[in-house]
Amino acid sequence: MRIPVKDTVTLDRDFALFAHAHQDPPPAANNGGPWTTWLVLAGRGAGKTRLGAEWVRALVHGESPHAVAPHGAIALVGETEHDVREVMIDGPAGLLHTGPRAMRPQWTPTRRRLQWPNGAVGYAFSAEDPEQLRGPQFDAAWCDELAKWHYADETFDMLQFGLRLGRFPRQIVTTTPRPIALVKRLVDDPRTAVTRAATQANAAFLSPAFLSAVIERYAGTRLGRQEIDGEIIEDRADALWTRAMIEAARVRSAPALARIVVGVDPPGSAKPGSDRCGIIAASVGEDGLVYVLEDASVERAMPSEWAARAVAVYRRHQADTLVAEVNQGGDMVRAVIRGVDAAAPVKTVHATRGKWLRAEPVASLYAQGKVKHVGAFPALEDEMADFGLSGLSAGHSPDRLDALVYAVTELIVKPRAEPRIRSLGGDGPLVPGWARGG
Repeated sequence: MRIPVKDTVTLDRDFALFAHAHQDPPPAANNGGPWTTWLVLAGRGAGKTRLGAEWVRALVHGESPHAVAPHGAIALVGETEHDVREVMIDGPAGLLHTGPRAMRPQWTPTRRRLQWPNGAVGYAFSAEDPEQLRGPQFDAAWCDELAKWHYADETFDMLQFGLRLGRFPRQIVTTTPRPIALVKRLVDDPRTAVTRAATQANAAFLSPAFLSAVIERYAGTRLGRQEIDGEIIEDRADALWTRAMIEAARVRSAPALARIVVGVDPPGSAKPGSDRCGIIAASVGEDGLVYVLEDASVERAMPSEWAARAVAVYRRHQADTLVAEVNQGGDMVRAVIRGVDAAAPVKTVHATRGKWLRAEPVASLYAQGKVKHVGAFPALEDEMADFGLSGLSAGHSPDRLDALVYAVTELIVKPRAEPRIRSLGGDGPLVPGWARGG
């Protein structure tokens, strides 16, 4: 018997019928009772976004097995406003493309809200501004990629105060895991139900070429275990930085700043597969501590592109100088930056010893509490926590970390008898006199 096309379309949209095992609602929390947080830790492409959107849609319409009654006010929280809009709402698996067309919501960008035909409303929030969540109230929430949030604890805490409508407010958290304190705390929470899934769990809906290339390249590495297998990877035994050190360095803001520099680690080439350009802005505050302000690193950019990015960061922060490594570029690095801004002060440094030896004194400053991160820089912090004697576990160049080392060294590290980084072209020592002894 042939199934009519309209019935085939209906079946195709029946998520509950075709959902993977990891997309089914968990029966109970860690304590055996009802869960208030469903934490989905899954690899790239495992179907996290589709699950989050389908869960929200089911709550809006009171559909089993996710809900027994319609929900009216739902918070949608992502890493940035762009991520909420382009992934959670208007992405291929987002809320605007989930369910029958007649039952889909309308998106009002100016109000950052979704309105369903039955009157339910989804409110969009960015983790960049936790204060947005002070005041509104909800009966459910969807938090996407929580492990990447800039102010994870503050945003999540503000959301919990707003989950106060209905008989039993719940939230789903869909994220590729990183070993941040909040994720580990949620895993251990007795009211949390944890679901785990690897990328391969959704293989039927992914490109075979993607699966083959990614798994062949990253299987077994720390990055692969995190991004493909969805594991929480703890500290590397020989890493210079621990996650605890990085978390302890986090602050909401910096005091008045005495000096700002931009560290630049240029790539050796702009060809596909080449290293990124590490660009890190850092400063010394009037309290004598170093504050990391921005990670503006750029992937596989042409020299004119990464130079323009570095100069833009220099101008935005009103920095004093750009500190650029020249092992692979010589005078070209200085020339390409000054091709963008002829007046930009550029200090060139030459890495004379290994990366681990150059980074060690900077890691010591973190251990002493002398370096702070203004907000979170997930990609940079992942490099820091994965950097050991043999470099990064996946074998890539630690470009962000190198740029950080150049910036912090310029600001505060005292030169040693045999300098680990020395200047070229008569630029003088890396450390200004006022910063010595820090």
